[in-house]
Amino acid sequence: MRTDRVIAAMAVNPEEIRSDLQATRPIRRPRGSRATRGLRLALALVVTASLSFAGSARAQFTPCVSVAVFCGDEVIWSKGYGWADIENRVACSEETIGRTGSISKSFTAVLMMQLVERGIIGLDDPVEDYFPEIGNLADPPADMRPISFRMLASHTAGLVREPALEGAASGSIYRWEQKVLESIPHTSFKTPPGSEYSYSNIGFGILGLASSRAAGVPFMTLVEEQIFKPLGMTSSTYIINTPELAARLSVGYSRDRETGAVSAEQATREHFGRGYKVPNGGIYSTVGDLAKFAAALIGVSPVQILSAASRAEILTPQAPAESYGLGFSIQEEEGMKIVGHGGSVAGYNAALAFDLESQIGVAMLRTTSYDPPTGDLLRVLVAASQGGAE
Repeated sequence: MRTDRVIAAMAVNPEEIRSDLQATRPIRRPRGSRATRGLRLALALVVTASLSFAGSARAQFTPCVSVAVFCGDEVIWSKGYGWADIENRVACSEETIGRTGSISKSFTAVLMMQLVERGIIGLDDPVEDYFPEIGNLADPPADMRPISFRMLASHTAGLVREPALEGAASGSIYRWEQKVLESIPHTSFKTPPGSEYSYSNIGFGILGLASSRAAGVPFMTLVEEQIFKPLGMTSSTYIINTPELAARLSVGYSRDRETGAVSAEQATREHFGRGYKVPNGGIYSTVGDLAKFAAALIGVSPVQILSAASRAEILTPQAPAESYGLGFSIQEEEGMKIVGHGGSVAGYNAALAFDLESQIGVAMLRTTSYDPPTGDLLRVLVAASQGGAE
């Protein structure tokens, strides 16, 4: 999308970005990045785009949107717009916590790769060697290949998207493992394992539980100890269990498709748990924390959680016909390799995208189901950083 089209689509006066730009710190060029002084123009464009979310910030119903723009391991601009809690008029900020949805899959894949590095599992090992319950999947194809960790992490295990079990995606988070076990006999195959891409939420639920079994450590503890803590992601969690986190949690709002009524009821209920949906969609975070995670995948974080070889493996497309690696979407176009993931749960929407070569990225969290234009904004960022917007 051309820069002028992005700005026109946002319907915002560019003069409104002046105060944001004046408050921006000087940008240092990260090692290995081709980003140049054009990045300031790119930043201006992203601020302009973000202000489109602020246009009705005092309206009766305005959701929260928080945005962070990062280059390498530095967040160069971040801000929140709208209301984190509309009823109580709590303003949204860059420190507001939201649900990340399927971005959680990327964390599960990184954890799996850490276990591979430690020699606990092999990427192409049969999952059944560590998690025999996977043998209870419904109606397996004749003479099928064993399902491997690589297949689950790349959505090539052939599993359906969701199990045919009522209540699989509801109930206490503390029973998520039991929900996975109950779901397995109700999970069938869409295609033979290893044959093609087939997006599967339950597949990532199985991946998380199998990884936990192999390591002998609870899944959420593994992610906390091996990813959140080393990277300083202090606002990221699977459970909002402290007053400080609860005070910063945004209220999620869903709109009824038939009546158009807006309600926080479902999103509030799902804070209690979403059944098996922990490894595939359970993380709460902030845009700043997501930027730290991206820096680790780019390879510029002060703390490295994966080797360069493992990062390359995880960010390599695994299915010939699909642009998906191990827990990450990968799009190569116009000289860019854009990596990331999106996510959506009741009342919340999230997106994380970054360009590996320029090291420029965008993280967004929203309290609606609307898809943020993260990819388009990232393309504008990268184009501008290379010497001018198109």
